[in-house]
Amino acid sequence: MPDTPIDPRRTLPSMDQILGWPAISSLVEQFGLTLVKSRANQQLDALRHAQQACEPDLFVVSVEQQLHALLAPSLRKVFNLTGTVLHTNLGRAPLPEEAIRAMCDVARGASNLEFDLAIGKRGDRDSHVETWLCRLTGAEAATVVNNNAAAVLLTLNTLAKGKEVLVSRGELVEIGGAFRVPDIMRRAQAKLHEVGTTNRTHRRDYDEAISKRTGMLMTIHTSNYVIQGFTASVAESELAASAHAHGLPYAVDLGSGSLIDMRQWGLPYEPTPMDSLRNGADLVTFSGDKLLGGPQAGIIVGKRELIEKVKKNPLKRALRCDKLTLAALEAVLGLYASPETLSQRLPALRWLSRPQANIAAQAQRLSPALQRWVGDAAQVQSVEVMGQIGSGSLPIERLPSQAIALSPTGPARSANRRLLAIQRALLDMPVPVIGRIHDGRLLLDLRCLDEEQNFADQLKGCFAA
Repeated sequence: MPDTPIDPRRTLPSMDQILGWPAISSLVEQFGLTLVKSRANQQLDALRHAQQACEPDLFVVSVEQQLHALLAPSLRKVFNLTGTVLHTNLGRAPLPEEAIRAMCDVARGASNLEFDLAIGKRGDRDSHVETWLCRLTGAEAATVVNNNAAAVLLTLNTLAKGKEVLVSRGELVEIGGAFRVPDIMRRAQAKLHEVGTTNRTHRRDYDEAISKRTGMLMTIHTSNYVIQGFTASVAESELAASAHAHGLPYAVDLGSGSLIDMRQWGLPYEPTPMDSLRNGADLVTFSGDKLLGGPQAGIIVGKRELIEKVKKNPLKRALRCDKLTLAALEAVLGLYASPETLSQRLPALRWLSRPQANIAAQAQRLSPALQRWVGDAAQVQSVEVMGQIGSGSLPIERLPSQAIALSPTGPARSANRRLLAIQRALLDMPVPVIGRIHDGRLLLDLRCLDEEQNFADQLKGCFAA
């Protein structure tokens, strides 16, 4: 009689045997016993299910691959070649080295987050940035929360809870992530009172709407759209006068909020908190991670009396910033003390003010390497393009830039498939490369590419079309 085949599952090694293999012992030293055992058990289960025998070398390779995949970070560095400098989906403003060092310093141990070293007693965490914010904006006081939406929410809930807030219809915007001003009003327990029309609002619209139910007048920067043509809006100074004539506070939400006049670098003008405060605003809110070039934060500057009310709101604790954010923000604000070196030390501003000729020269240097990488799957060409600032800043303004365009070759019917394959290959690189597809081409806008050599080193392999 022929021998009965042995079920390969009966030959699988025990866990004790597996842990005794030198290669597995090495993995235990690197990753720890718990993780290695869990991955080894998973691999054994897979072999049992497939009714396969165990080949030790392949088993170890599979376990190691699973461990690396499990522990690989989900949040990763990427190359932003989209042409949008402050890209919300890609982390907005990159931090300068000074901010990164400051974050690392306070992350390694204890810090005086809420301890006043001068008096040896408990302190206020806002103090680490308040002095800088007041110095730079001219405000009497300042406070910080975790983003600008939180800053608006906290301001409304503090000053207009249960009351009406007068806002022009033309300013009731929706920004990224379906964030709508009317929704934040409701969450803040304030009552939105629309005045004027979408394209034209006058001071008399506000004056006629003010009543005993009114808690605040507010201007909201439209951020990501512009109304053009037959339009009218009310100057901040006029709205401040109307509000103060009735004993009401006037707040301005700038959204982005640059701390400098961008025109000195050939960029379009963006309203600043200093402008709004000079125009009579009592409180101004703006972001830390947009044109300011710092970490995600919502900044509120203005009258001391109102800032103190905001800080006493119980919501402030729920929305406050942690030590890493405050350390980074303090470091970034310190750079503004030397505006003459700001465009070199602040990455966001350096990218925004980068000359097109400089970008075009980089495109010429990198085009041959990209052509070698993609082979005959696409034609590579340096082209002039228009980028944008992003994150709702100056929505209709464009930045002249230079991109490397990858146009798929071969039959037209499969062009889109080949284009997506090229895009996928770039996303699968050690540092993923994110461009944009436009008119049948993949555009890699180089405005934000600082690490040219690291990018080029990734192209040493050949793309398999």
